[in-house]
Amino acid sequence: MKYCIKCLQPDTRPNIEFDENGICPACNYYAHLGDIDWDERCNTLVEIVNQNKRTNQSKYKHYDCIIGVSGGKDSTRQAIWIREKLGLNPLLVCLAYPPDQVNKLGARNLSNLIELGFDIHTISLAPKTWKKLMLSSFRKYTNWCRSTELALFAAVPRLAIRYKIPLILWGENPGLQLGDLKALGKTGYDGNNIRNMNTLEGGGIDWMLEEGFLIKDLIGYQYPSHKEFDDANLQIIYLGWFLGDWSYINNGIYSSLNGLGVKDDGILNGDPQGISALDTDWVSLNQMIKFLKFGFGNVTDYINEEIRLGRCSRDEAIRIVEKYDGLCSKKYIDSFCEYLGITLKQFWDQVHSSTNKKLFSIKKNGEIEKLFKVGRGLI
Repeated sequence: MKYCIKCLQPDTRPNIEFDENGICPACNYYAHLGDIDWDERCNTLVEIVNQNKRTNQSKYKHYDCIIGVSGGKDSTRQAIWIREKLGLNPLLVCLAYPPDQVNKLGARNLSNLIELGFDIHTISLAPKTWKKLMLSSFRKYTNWCRSTELALFAAVPRLAIRYKIPLILWGENPGLQLGDLKALGKTGYDGNNIRNMNTLEGGGIDWMLEEGFLIKDLIGYQYPSHKEFDDANLQIIYLGWFLGDWSYINNGIYSSLNGLGVKDDGILNGDPQGISALDTDWVSLNQMIKFLKFGFGNVTDYINEEIRLGRCSRDEAIRIVEKYDGLCSKKYIDSFCEYLGITLKQFWDQVHSSTNKKLFSIKKNGEIEKLFKVGRGLI
């Protein structure tokens, strides 16, 4: 396990490559942000939008674009910025969690977008199939999000094709801003290769069919093919590429000032700021599992951005990651097990089976111990 010499990005992140100097792609990208003409980039976005307006012949053409939203910090900022700064009328699309999974804060934040005057198209998939797929995802991959994330990413382009609204605005570019190189497109703002990011890679429905699910029940989980994208002239644009102040903290502040509610127990769940994954409590559980698989979680991603923006030293970042990364409150693990109908022993047996034994040791009493030092690697 090796770390970027500038930040705390580990080489265990899927699809990442460090350069010959030991620097990760995200640090190389951020190093050049000060040289960018942001006005020129904004003009490029305006040109893309205007071209889309000229060619969009949909009966829904009063919508200039589609934005996928959860009601969180990034989607709230995108929606407001697009409307207030570019004068566009976006259709917001939300794949809603089932009632047993969505929390009150998530419902409140989605309502906040409606109160701000946006039209929201909410998609809900059959809850029994959803739960069964979550259980299969957890048992097969130790990743309950495997099915739900596919549905989340598929919902927006599927609706864009249905409504013939060819422009989709997404948030950050995972290739440039996180280092998932397979997601890179033809340009820094081209998001059509998002299908290749680690979250979706190999994310077709074949494994669902192998688990015994019927194809008629999996329509909402099928990401559109390349041909469907081309036939619909669909284009995904990373909005974060055009905004010089796009960041975890800045988006949280911007959205909070516009009514976003935040968590008050984030410290217990690997999020000192309490501004991520606001619509469900179990994302922190999946971040804990990601930490045990790869040696990093949500806090590493957050603090790396702070390092790159010059707002935190690497030494201070190490202390923050050591303290918070991989945390998850027991009450969320308990509620997750209750929802899926599994015992705590079954949960931890599954987690232990997927824990990276090169990075962690599991004691006889079930306690997990790190075999590496953050920022240094294996001891």
